[in-house]
Amino acid sequence: MIEVTSQETQGWKRLDKAAFGIIYGAIMVLSILMAAGDHPESPVKTAVVLFGSVLAITLAKAFAELLAHALDSGERVTRHAWRAAWHHSSPTLAVANLPTLFFLAAGFGWMGVELAALLSQGVCVALLAVLGARVGWVIDGRVTPAVLGGLFAGGIGLVLALMKVAIH
Repeated sequence: MIEVTSQETQGWKRLDKAAFGIIYGAIMVLSILMAAGDHPESPVKTAVVLFGSVLAITLAKAFAELLAHALDSGERVTRHAWRAAWHHSSPTLAVANLPTLFFLAAGFGWMGVELAALLSQGVCVALLAVLGARVGWVIDGRVTPAVLGGLFAGGIGLVLALMKVAIH
């Protein structure tokens, strides 16, 4: 039997706490790539638009949640509340890092734009698949539900990635 260490458990707990942001970010990146089309004007511009869009949407969501909470609770918006909102939102923004770097690498001629898009989509689909598998494992503690969860969540990402091809 495999013994799980405390450090491994902490890693899974961190992933579990970041799951909403990672899933939201992966779907956001896939959607922005879909909107970018098959042949973006410039890979550097695509990188800036991708990261900037994810940042703007992430900040807008955090700001809306913060103000809505203040309205619901009657509590003041404090530095601590701002910090907590940012901490909760940072996994969403983190998902855009690798795709942004891929497009910057394409801008420097280190890879093609098509490869940058493919790798970006692959990262997002893989993140969704891992988190889907994690959900299946946490709920049932068995391999089959974990595999099915990974296939389902990864399949959602794959559908979004393929929609880009179908639309453009």
